[in-house]
Amino acid sequence: MIDVTVPVRTGMVVYEGDPPVRREMAQSMAAGGICNVSRFACGVHTGTHIDAPVHFIDGAAGIEATPLDVLIGEACVVDATSIDADIDAAMLGRLTIADGVTRVLFKTPNSRLWGRRSFSPDFVGLTADAAQVLVARGVRLVGIDYLSIAPMRDPAPTHVALLSAGVVILEGLDLRAVTPGAYRLICLPLLLEGSDGAPARALLLDESGEGDGR
Repeated sequence: MIDVTVPVRTGMVVYEGDPPVRREMAQSMAAGGICNVSRFACGVHTGTHIDAPVHFIDGAAGIEATPLDVLIGEACVVDATSIDADIDAAMLGRLTIADGVTRVLFKTPNSRLWGRRSFSPDFVGLTADAAQVLVARGVRLVGIDYLSIAPMRDPAPTHVALLSAGVVILEGLDLRAVTPGAYRLICLPLLLEGSDGAPARALLLDESGEGDGR
């Protein structure tokens, strides 16, 4: 079992312009309280999270409509670590993605960005034409190892292409310890009614018995 969730903590890296993470004590035993109670605030697209359709499609469904069966099942971690540009349709065709795969997680050079203390705008994203190829192939979930599935310079087209087709977007994965290959994904977002996104806990289970995910 590999936990691919980015820990949520005060001062962590968030997408440019998103609310910072804050945690403080509302009650504390050190101050005479009978127990410790924390107050917590963050954006719903903090760390490892799921995007809801309403994130980029006004009036669309919130996170409560995310199909849970899509978030649990066989997934392919695709090796895109040699790519230093956004993944377009042509580049997607050069990556190894088996026919019939419905959950695709891209391991890119982004994984190294989790070691930085500030947001990195030069992350690798998925272009709209690549997103459309995945939709045509029947992919139901797409994940990536940084805070957005789409290039920062033009985020809307990729999100709309996926979300309008009912594809679940899983962002903010930490795939540094994951060998590309086949896994079983278990990922569930917080049930924040009407929200445009929600933090999630994501696990990959290696069911091969070999420890390398293949």
